[in-house]
Amino acid sequence: MIGSSLVYFFIIVLGIGWWASRTAGDSAEEFFLGGRDMPWWLLGVSMVACTFSADTPNLVTGFVRESGVAKNWAWWAFLITGMVTVFIYARLWRKSNINTDLEFYEIRYGGKLASFLRGFRALYLGIFFNCLIMGSVTLAAIKIGGVMLGLEPWVVVIGASIVVVMYTALGGIKGVVWADFFQYGIAMFGAVYAAYVAVNQPEIIEIGGLSGLINDPRIADKISFFPDFSDPTVWVPLLLIPLAVQWWAVWYPGAEPGGGGYIAQRMLSAKNEKKCSRSYVIFQFCTLCFTPLALDHCRVGFINHLSGTF
Repeated sequence: MIGSSLVYFFIIVLGIGWWASRTAGDSAEEFFLGGRDMPWWLLGVSMVACTFSADTPNLVTGFVRESGVAKNWAWWAFLITGMVTVFIYARLWRKSNINTDLEFYEIRYGGKLASFLRGFRALYLGIFFNCLIMGSVTLAAIKIGGVMLGLEPWVVVIGASIVVVMYTALGGIKGVVWADFFQYGIAMFGAVYAAYVAVNQPEIIEIGGLSGLINDPRIADKISFFPDFSDPTVWVPLLLIPLAVQWWAVWYPGAEPGGGGYIAQRMLSAKNEKKCSRSYVIFQFCTLCFTPLALDHCRVGFINHLSGTF
C-alpha cells in the first residue's frame, strides 16, 4: 500500500512539472521567476517547504524530548531578523529586478572582482554547501526508504533524483513552487496524523489522554516555554548567539536578514514589492509558529519522552 501511494505521489509531482512546462519554456524569466507573477501565499508556503525535509518532524521531536519546548528558541530567536526582512529586505529584493540572488553582487560592487565574487559564491554555494545539505537530506530519505519500504540506498537516491530533476527541468520555478505546495501539504497531514495516533495509544489513554500527558509530573521540566535564564549554557546558544552572531555570520536562507538562495528566488518571483513582503510573512508564521506548535511536534516529543519511562 505504501509503495503504490509513493508511485501515485511521484506521478502527481511529475504531472505538476508537465503542467508548468507549458509556459516555463517561453523565456528565461518565465523559467526562473514564473514571469514574476506568482501568488504571494504560494511563494510563502514554498519557502516553508524548502526548510521542511523528511526528517524535520523527527528532528523537532528529538529537540523537545531532550531539552523540552524551550529548545524551539533555536529558531524562534530568528523572529527579529525575519521581521527585518519582512519590512525592509523583501521589498528591496523585489525592487532590484534581478534574476538570481548572486546577480546582486555585480550590482552592489563593480568590475572583475565583482564577477569573481559572483562566480565564487555560485560554486561555493551551488556545489560545496549544497552538497552538504543534499547529503544530509538524502541520508534521511535513505533511512526512511529502508525502514518503511525496504529499499536499497541506491534505489532511493536514483529514483528520487530522477523524479526531482524531471519536474524541475520541465516546470522551472513554477513547477517547483506548486510541487512544494503539494509536498508540504502531505508532510503536514502526516505530522498531524502521527501526533493523533500517538496520543491515542493505550499507554497515553491510561494516564488521561493528552491533558493527562501534559500535566504528568515526569515531563514537568519539558513544558517550559522559555529557557532557564539562570543557566547561561542554555540561553546563550539559544538566544544570544543567534541574535549576536549567527544572523550575519552564517549562510542559511531566512536566518540572516534579507534571506538568500531559494528564499530570495521566490521573493524575486512575486508580483510586486508589497506581495513579496506578504510571502515572507507567511514563511515566518509557518516556520516559527505553525510547524513547531500547531502540528503537535512538541506533544509527540512528550510522548516519546514518556514512552521510555513506562
